[in-house]
Amino acid sequence: MVKRISVILGVFIFIIIAFSSCSKFQKVLKSTDLNEKYKAAEAYYNKADYFHALQLFEELVTYYRGTTNAEKIFYYYAYCYYATSDFTTASYYFKSFASTYPNSKYAREAQYMSAYCSYLDSPEYSLDQTNTLSAVKELQLFVNMYPKSDSVKICNKLIDDLRTKLEIKEFEISKLYYKLEDYKASIVSFGNTLKDYPDTKYKEEILYLIMKANYIYASNSISSKKLERYQAALDAYNVLISTFAQSKYIKDAESVNKNSLKEINKIKNIKL
Repeated sequence: MVKRISVILGVFIFIIIAFSSCSKFQKVLKSTDLNEKYKAAEAYYNKADYFHALQLFEELVTYYRGTTNAEKIFYYYAYCYYATSDFTTASYYFKSFASTYPNSKYAREAQYMSAYCSYLDSPEYSLDQTNTLSAVKELQLFVNMYPKSDSVKICNKLIDDLRTKLEIKEFEISKLYYKLEDYKASIVSFGNTLKDYPDTKYKEEILYLIMKANYIYASNSISSKKLERYQAALDAYNVLISTFAQSKYIKDAESVNKNSLKEINKIKNIKL
């Protein structure tokens, strides 16, 4: 019974405090005293209450534009969006801060944070990667602007992470063409993946699938196209074996190679 009363009392006290806090914030929000709002916004920010700080800074950014306080307010404003996980907006305002105050002691930090927020805004590889490409561009821009910054090493690591995501995306698209039996498109797509990512960890599988795609594509081709396409399968086999002599696909690859040779001989005999 005593325990239950204590719980109810605790909840009651919490509600009173929350209501009181809310009333205090509403009073500051409605106030026309900009100095009071600025102090309150800074206090909320320092207490990591970014939700309330953001609402106040949103008004102050406009009112203080062109004043000595504008730079610090803009800085806080961008960080509030970052702290509330609105990385798209945060990136925009950090970038805007860096261009508006290029001589600020926070300019380099803001440029980095803009790029970092773009990185955080990058979606899963299965989704559209426009934001990922933008993030790579922003991170590279920071590296070019501040090559001696301590953050360059981190930026390069983030760029590698994003490129890996793009690599997976491209590889999965190529595999999708293959699964959909669009072998011509898959051959081109796999080739582009190797061109874009020559050291990809999927290289062995890609070379194998290029060989398979060429073989199946040749099998389904009209007679006049079969010879050159079976030859392409042979060439793909040679690339696979010369690159991965102990390939895990060796058994099937040799079978494809043998069948390709057999079909080529048939075609040549017919011509003779």
